[in-house]
Amino acid sequence: MSKSPIAPPESDLLPAEQVSGAAIGQEKNPIKRLFRILGPGLITGASDDDPSGIGTYAATGAALGLSSLWMALFSLPLMAAVEFICAKIGLVSGLGLSGVLRKYYSRKLLYPIVAGLVIANVINAGVDIGAIAAAINLLFPAISIAILIIPIAIFILVVQIWGSYRLISRIFKWLTLALFAYIFSAFFAKPNWGEVLRGTFIPSFSFDSTFLATFVAILGTTISPYLFFWQADQEVEEEISMGRKQPGQRTGATDQELNYASWDVNIGMLLSNVVMYFIILTTAATLHTAGKTHINSATEAAEALRPLAGDAAGLLLAVGLIGAGFMAVPILTGSAGYAVAEAFGWKAGLDEKPRKAKRFYAVIAAATLVGMLINFLGINPIDALFWTAVVNGMLAPPLLIVIMLIANNKQVMGKRVNGRGINILGWVTTGIMAAAAIALVLTLHK
Repeated sequence: MSKSPIAPPESDLLPAEQVSGAAIGQEKNPIKRLFRILGPGLITGASDDDPSGIGTYAATGAALGLSSLWMALFSLPLMAAVEFICAKIGLVSGLGLSGVLRKYYSRKLLYPIVAGLVIANVINAGVDIGAIAAAINLLFPAISIAILIIPIAIFILVVQIWGSYRLISRIFKWLTLALFAYIFSAFFAKPNWGEVLRGTFIPSFSFDSTFLATFVAILGTTISPYLFFWQADQEVEEEISMGRKQPGQRTGATDQELNYASWDVNIGMLLSNVVMYFIILTTAATLHTAGKTHINSATEAAEALRPLAGDAAGLLLAVGLIGAGFMAVPILTGSAGYAVAEAFGWKAGLDEKPRKAKRFYAVIAAATLVGMLINFLGINPIDALFWTAVVNGMLAPPLLIVIMLIANNKQVMGKRVNGRGINILGWVTTGIMAAAAIALVLTLHK
């Protein structure tokens, strides 16, 4: 029995362990087969390049120049390993991370993790809403940023609450195309390609505060806790959209399903890091070279690029920023909604009608509206992002430890516990993130 997008009657469904991805495998056209494989992993990878991430990459290129390009290659295997582990947990257990923690672990562990995630996500979503408005203002200066904030937030909320999972997923897939604007913009910057190659393949590391803070920010924005929750939850949503509404129907995963998930995740993370690479390249080749080494936001980077790399590069960055923001905000608020709903055992899911999952959608609405209000409270967006990074930096290492323990727990994963290779990469990532958190604390005390 294949995984058909049209679900058979629930009584006829087999557990996921018994269901192969034959429908995908039988697709003759390799391009069509690839697009059928791409889903949660692609969207997760693309959402990693949200406006706050884009601002971090732009600031890195401006501050450190082309010598920081190697960071994009360094982070790729780390984030790919973590996201695949999260995808596998969702596929095998049939639950999101909060659901697994609630079922198998202590509530004393669950609630602080969920609280920290929600706080960080709300702040991040608010800053991203402001960034979308600022990017639209760059394209249409006559429209003030303040006027745009509320319509943007309401539009995102309406799509989340009244759109189906399939509709939202399809919109997200198309929005990933906006990220290619960052790749194209790099060629308008006319970099020194010899320096580009050197910065890409020869790591440059130092222990001064500027470099250390930047390195921590790169790790914090690429390997972020909200992505862990979103990846696992969207694997579950894919199963539910096929008709597997009960956890028992989703338990287990075939080799083929895990292979498809691996392709999906790896392509998504590759896209994320390619975009990171070209943003750093563009700002390094223009802003850093021109002596403008301090950038506070992605929109400031887009504006600063215009006189240096031409209007085309600045406009491309602004367009990409709008697309990335419209994808990232609902993922930030949605992952908060999933985490809270699963933590308390509430009905959750983007395919659920609002009247059947009131508390799930109430969390999403509250997260969006509070995030929106941040833009009217006079809070410095850079300070807000900094404290978001602090929360994420503190939250990621213990959460990664928990994720690795889950992935090696036979009660949860059965025979699908981590193999040696993915275990080594997962624990190395956890160690690096822990070291980054310690470095962040030391930076705070300076």
